[in-house]
Amino acid sequence: MTIFNVHVTIENKPGISDPEGETILNDLVLKGTHSTITGIKTAKMLKFTIKEKDKTSAKNKIQEICDELRIYNPMVSKVTIDVFDS
Repeated sequence: MTIFNVHVTIENKPGISDPEGETILNDLVLKGTHSTITGIKTAKMLKFTIKEKDKTSAKNKIQEICDELRIYNPMVSKVTIDVFDS
């Protein structure tokens, strides 16, 4: 068994409003700083450490956990799972 670090990023699907990102962008625009920034999206990241036989098994197990615990709403959220060697 190998130990893997797994990052689960949960963000709104395209077309779903992101008030937090919009607020951050508006603050930058209102302050007149960083005028080259045209968009900001926020996301939530969960970091897991897991023992599995390979990266595919680690990814599948974490996906199963996220689905089972309903960590995200599949109607409005997009989930990205990245697996790294520890």
